[in-house]
Amino acid sequence: MEIRPSPSRRETLIRAAQGLVPADILFRNAERFNPFTCAWETGDFAVSDGVVIGSGTCRAKTEVDLKNRRVIPGLIDAHVHIESSLLSPPEFARLAAAHGTTTVIADPHEIANVCGAEGISFMLSFREKLPLDLFIMLPSCVPATPPDIGGAALYAGDLVPFRDREGVLGLGEVMNVPGVLSADPDVMEKLDLFPLVDGHAPLLSGSDLSAYIIAGIQSDHESTGKDEAAEKLSKGMFLFIREGSTEKNIRSIAPLVSRWNCPRLSFATDDRHVDMLAGEGHIDDCIRKALACGVEMESALRMATLSAAERFRLDDRGALVPGRVADFCLIAPGSTFSVEKTFRRGTPASLEPGEPCTPVPGRFGCTAPGTADIAIGGSGRASVIGLIPHQIVTDHLTIALEAGDIPDTDRDILKAVVCNRYSAGRFGTGLVHGFGFRSGAIAGSVSHDAHNIVAVGVGDDDICRAISRIIAAGGGLAVVDGRREFLLPLECAGLMSVRPWEEVDAGLGELNRSIQRIGGMEEAFMHLSFLALTVIPHLRITDRGLFDADAFRDIPVFSGE
Repeated sequence: MEIRPSPSRRETLIRAAQGLVPADILFRNAERFNPFTCAWETGDFAVSDGVVIGSGTCRAKTEVDLKNRRVIPGLIDAHVHIESSLLSPPEFARLAAAHGTTTVIADPHEIANVCGAEGISFMLSFREKLPLDLFIMLPSCVPATPPDIGGAALYAGDLVPFRDREGVLGLGEVMNVPGVLSADPDVMEKLDLFPLVDGHAPLLSGSDLSAYIIAGIQSDHESTGKDEAAEKLSKGMFLFIREGSTEKNIRSIAPLVSRWNCPRLSFATDDRHVDMLAGEGHIDDCIRKALACGVEMESALRMATLSAAERFRLDDRGALVPGRVADFCLIAPGSTFSVEKTFRRGTPASLEPGEPCTPVPGRFGCTAPGTADIAIGGSGRASVIGLIPHQIVTDHLTIALEAGDIPDTDRDILKAVVCNRYSAGRFGTGLVHGFGFRSGAIAGSVSHDAHNIVAVGVGDDDICRAISRIIAAGGGLAVVDGRREFLLPLECAGLMSVRPWEEVDAGLGELNRSIQRIGGMEEAFMHLSFLALTVIPHLRITDRGLFDADAFRDIPVFSGE
């Protein structure tokens, strides 16, 4: 997909490129990175109507001396869920643009699981109001699996009206791997909607991976190790190397990157909270971490720009060459890669707050559980969700337990509860290891992908109270510890705040400090949000109870052995 100029605009650009009319702006004395050659070029470049028209000296209405600064094309995020930042689209864009990002490829399946097609339209409505370009990959799996329906279900027919909407590129990550491998008719109908299809295939390999690719799926962002990534790359997939708040994959995959394969590799942030965006950055952070892991600068820059543009057939961006949009960044002097200033269409990107975001409702039709609703009975070998730091895959632990021993803070085994947010009286309870709480509980309405309310805690009373606070607020994240409690409201679909990113960052910081006081792990809320995602191995919790993602079925907490 390419944004082509109108015939009259094209004629003007042709004349400017020939020097028959002056360019709008001449940027002088730049050390410009060309991702087509992976080389640095010294000199000037000219821009007219937001488009690069050529390099070298030419006439221009305005000249800007860049004083030999390094200049790179605007950064591109190949796969992101804006909702996971906890920010509205305008505030996410304002923060990402400050870090050099000028294009994001977003999959709005979080808000689509809550609001259906209305959620997709909500995200698309911001395209003309942001300091960066927003493109959409339509959600392919709403719900993520058939039993996990949240606030909506989207079938192929529901996606058809969006195919011709400006900014829609293709079909987003296909998470229903069993549906693909069984050639489920609904999945196949969705795959036929677009030539561009993104994938989601954690740990898939061998003949099953081949079959998944043959179905028409071209990319993957779920590789967590070098061998997994290498197999997918060798079979022709585009790979997005992910670095989110909990999914940190650059270190393990970086040794695979070379000048030869970087055209098939891009960066993705996927799920990154506002505090990580504000404190560490966006795609610029991915570049820094890749460099620290030994990736060559030119390869990393290629991945962050042209590689992503080529994967999504965005032939109007990704490089500062004739005919492409003049989106670029100035790199600060010094040995550390840092974006000093972001330009969009040849002018500095606007980083001021935009118009207020009107929230869509969070759709809470539930009631809070009482302690009897989240009770667990039984004894013997218990299935326990084992968290893995910096990953969203979990271990399926089997531990000898008595139900009366829960919570077992010495062994860090706590209750995990899911409360269906859309209807009353549906609660699932399981066990989890790894949060580290010594007291209290946390709860949130961000729970991929159905976005039911999920909670983990030491005491049943605190768990129930934390869930109650989320329902009363119409969505948010909460920490409860006896009489102390703190809430970050997420009034937009129970997923995003409409407040400025600075305020949301401060609120999340207070939440995290509250978690530290009760002994919790880092990024506890991001780990919490993935506990119910049944398309990620190995063990999950839903409003039905425990779910074995390998066997793809619900299982009891106690095996009876």
